[in-house]
Amino acid sequence: MEGALTARDRVGVQDFVLLENYTSEGAFLDNLRKRFKENLIYTYIGSVLVSVNPYKDLGIYTEQQMQRYRGVSFYEVPPHIYAVADSAFRALRAERVDQCVLISGESGAGKTEASKRILHFLALSCPAAAHLSRPLSSKGSQPANPSSISVPPAVNLAIRDRLLQSNPLLEAFGNAKTLKNDNSSRFGKYMDIQFDYKGVPVGGHIQSYLLEKSRVVQQSHGERNFHIFYQLLEGAEDMQLSGMGLDRQAQNHSYLIKGQCCKVSSIVDKNDWKIVQRAMETTGFSSEDVEALLGVIASVLHLGNLKCSEEESGEVCLNGDSQLRSLTRLLGVSSSLLMEALTHRKIAAKGEEVLTPLSAEQVIFARDALSKAIYGRTFNWLVSQINGSLGNKEKSQHTLFGLLDIYGFEVFQQNRYGMVGKKKV
Repeated sequence: MEGALTARDRVGVQDFVLLENYTSEGAFLDNLRKRFKENLIYTYIGSVLVSVNPYKDLGIYTEQQMQRYRGVSFYEVPPHIYAVADSAFRALRAERVDQCVLISGESGAGKTEASKRILHFLALSCPAAAHLSRPLSSKGSQPANPSSISVPPAVNLAIRDRLLQSNPLLEAFGNAKTLKNDNSSRFGKYMDIQFDYKGVPVGGHIQSYLLEKSRVVQQSHGERNFHIFYQLLEGAEDMQLSGMGLDRQAQNHSYLIKGQCCKVSSIVDKNDWKIVQRAMETTGFSSEDVEALLGVIASVLHLGNLKCSEEESGEVCLNGDSQLRSLTRLLGVSSSLLMEALTHRKIAAKGEEVLTPLSAEQVIFARDALSKAIYGRTFNWLVSQINGSLGNKEKSQHTLFGLLDIYGFEVFQQNRYGMVGKKKV
């Protein structure tokens, strides 16, 4: 009895409802602190799981750990994200009732990683999961990347694998380095997975919301633009970059140097580019789709390099002949139409259309607005393409497993309108 009390004093309790003074904030934090010092990052509040990001590998996501939590009662084993995933999945199969896991917390708390761990657990828990092979890291205990699982050709196009491969794809286009997190989600995501009566995934759907489009044109000091821009410059072939009018130096692209942080020690953009390429292949992107997608991404970089100057007549014009040539080719629009759209406002008066020249400040604003609109629509198209590959063509009855990864709470010195919208959500 005394030994048990001593252990409790050292590591705390694994369920906050067991605290004697469970309504005390001080007791709550003290218990959390004790467990964190012992590398116990998970604690329950009844059926709710609280996690603290350790920012290091604790070796708690191995295949052996998965097996330990599979098919056991919720409270028979220590708190873990796998216990939540297993409990929800077993309820879905046994009771045929839709399930949903909500993940929330501050920016950098580990929400996106938690959602990937749940998805990975489901992929290896459903029937026929033995077909999956996981590449191990050099330590041999941890998956090299939980969202990039290699599979034999026979099951390469399975719904399960497309769901898994959607993660690195969406992260490339929707995640960025922030001050708190080197892989911060800059959009909200709800994913539902459709399971048949055997517990096999037969379809899925992803809904994104509130993409931080303002990041395309502006980043705070120490932050980066979306990962895909740096991955493209680092990983694409020389001929591919040349065909899009780009060079490898991120410093030469205005939209990538706003935060003065092009390189990050924890990110290897060249390797991530290879993962993104495999993900696009697995999710059914054709070579034409990929070429068009990357062309649009390149056009955003060219837009950012357009500068404006004021002529003697007072009119503002855009400088950058090479950028304009690349833009017209990549976007499929005429240079005159593009110049007119960026430097003039069209006003309808008495049945006639009148072109009014914009000031230099307004031209830059129009350029940035176009860049944000292009990137935002491209991201929506990307999600739509992924959903097309996840579509369930069978009309049989199925149950849903929902996974909601919502925005992390952030407060900046300068908060834009988009931040207000995220707080409302």
